[in-house]
Amino acid sequence: MTTARLDHIVTSGTFSLDGGTWEVDNNVWILGDDTEAVVIDAAHDAAAIAEAVGDRRLAAIICTHAHDDHIDAAPALADRTGAPILLHPADRPLWDLTHPDRAPDAPLADGETLRVADVELTVLHTPGHSPGAVCLHAPALGALFSGDTLFQGGPGATGRSFSDFPTIIDSIRDRLLALSPETVVHTGHGDDTTIGAEAPRLEEWIARGH
Repeated sequence: MTTARLDHIVTSGTFSLDGGTWEVDNNVWILGDDTEAVVIDAAHDAAAIAEAVGDRRLAAIICTHAHDDHIDAAPALADRTGAPILLHPADRPLWDLTHPDRAPDAPLADGETLRVADVELTVLHTPGHSPGAVCLHAPALGALFSGDTLFQGGPGATGRSFSDFPTIIDSIRDRLLALSPETVVHTGHGDDTTIGAEAPRLEEWIARGH
């Protein structure tokens, strides 16, 4: 039985890419126990995220990808807490569009295991929405943090720069559909879903994608 808990806040701001800007609400996930935590996607509001972390040690700020709405508050949160920012290196060009003067602190690698409290998070590189997009699998929680790779209703968007539809379909088919159907998917925007609930829809997307 894990002692970890999952906290969730929603922050609001904008997403900008390719000359357009859109209003967005982002899910920020905080996983840990009473003494330490990690933040998954520091979106929009460093103060609100720091308040949700409280007096716990922030062990890491994990970026599922580097679109600006998922990383805009990361440097400010890192400055407040001393936590390192972790990002897959394939997303560094996207990162640099938002934070050209502040590099991430350490890379995320496919298959790497991160530990917080008594929970292990396995990094799954799932490119497509962006080149360095990752999901984080927590088997002890029966959970997947999918960023913008998978949502309730299908895969993340691939209509903008740095994205590719066949690639995201391959990532979902090869990396995510292999997980247990009961796995709860905590997404970057909107409501939770499960692998089992999405599998029939994903099979349709896979058929369309190839």
